[in-house]
Order: sequence, then C-alpha cells, then structure tokens
Amino acid sequence: MKVLMLNGSTHENGTTAAALKIIADELKKQGADSEIFCLGTAAVHSCTGCASCQKTGKCVFGDDPLNGLGEKVKQADAYIFAAPVHYASPSGAVIALMDRLFYAYGKYMKFKPAASVVAARRAGTTASYDVLNKYIQINSMIQVPSTYWNNVFGANASDTEQDKEGITVMRAIASNTVWLIKILEKVKGTELEKPLIIDKVKTNFIR
Repeated sequence: MKVLMLNGSTHENGTTAAALKIIADELKKQGADSEIFCLGTAAVHSCTGCASCQKTGKCVFGDDPLNGLGEKVKQADAYIFAAPVHYASPSGAVIALMDRLFYAYGKYMKFKPAASVVAARRAGTTASYDVLNKYIQINSMIQVPSTYWNNVFGANASDTEQDKEGITVMRAIASNTVWLIKILEKVKGTELEKPLIIDKVKTNFIR
C-alpha cells in the first residue's frame, strides 16, 4: 500500500506538513507506506490548455515540479492533497499545479481513494477544502471520509500539533484510506473493481 501526499505549502515544515506527518504516522501504524511530495517555493506554470499532454503523456512545461509529481502518481494506491489557506483559498501555486496534474495525469488516479486537507491560522478552511475536493470529484475518484472537515489550525507546526480535534481528523483520514485500499485490493479482477463506465457527453449553452 502506497499513499502519495502533496504538501502544497512553501514551508516544508509548516502547518500543512504537520498535518501530513500525523497522517503518515497513522498510515505507518496500519501497515501503509507513504511519501510526501513538497511543492516548496518552486515556480509553477499555469495550464495554457495546449493539450500537448494528451498526446505525449506529460506536460509541455518540463522546468517545474509537475511531471516529477506525475510520475509518482502512477505508482500510488491513494492520494492526499494538502494546501495552506491563502486569502480564503488554496495557494495559487497549488491550484496551478492541480489543474495541470489532473489534466495530464488524471487517468492514473481514477477510481482510487483521495482526500483533501487544508491548514489555516484561523479562517477560510471550508472554502479551500471545497476547491480541492472538486478535483477529486470530477476525476471519478473515491473521496476518503473522515469525522469532520479535513482541516487543521495553527500559525505554525507547533500550534497544529496542539489541535486535538484536527489530529483525530487526520488520523481518521489515514485509517479510512487504508480501509479503502484494502477493499479495492480485495475486489481487483472482479466486476466490482470499477463501475460501469458511462461515456461522457460534452455540451455547451451557446446556440
């Protein structure tokens, strides 16, 4: 069992990292491996809609972290997408990365478990949580349940480590992720492995 976790913060050891460490510790207790991919201060391109990735299998921009993350995506059984709150929204770099990640590598994540996590000093967590969840929902992924909204609070990692309710939420994310991975492993090769695929029809409202 391998869980890939994205730390979308510029701070490698900040509040977002503290949340992921709690998840990683619980995953380890339950026999799952994990890897944290830290976005850090790298400049991230926005998607230009060139669709080159649909032909080549990778993003045309090779000078930022996206393609490296995409290769790791292929090997994972489940995913945690974590980001700090900036102006009541996930950071701009995370949104730019997620747009391109799901466009170029979304097919490798379909029907796998995923959860979103957000970290904030005070407010904006549920709005940011909704933004990240939309990537999971549009890509036919299995959204990992928990016991509350997936957020932690604190001005720094030390604060977050004192958020007792947030800690239980993170541990529940880890536990439920392991549970879903085990269920999917049990049904592999059977008709329950994937749903009946409904072909997508695109429409617009211009007549």
